[in-house]
Amino acid sequence: MNIAYYRKLRGLTQEALAEKIGVDQTHISKIEVASVGISLDNLFRISIALDVPPSKLLEFRE
Repeated sequence: MNIAYYRKLRGLTQEALAEKIGVDQTHISKIEVASVGISLDNLFRISIALDVPPSKLLEFRE
């Protein structure tokens, strides 16, 4: 997933993103390293918070 990439591109910390979508910072951290799955609800919330289409968050990046 590209959440960390777009989060950093927008100049947000994990804590700031977590606050925007209403979850704990540790949950964002776990999502970014894929140690937990992401719900569709949170995917769309993150998409809105980062102003990025959900499909961009799911694209393969090397």
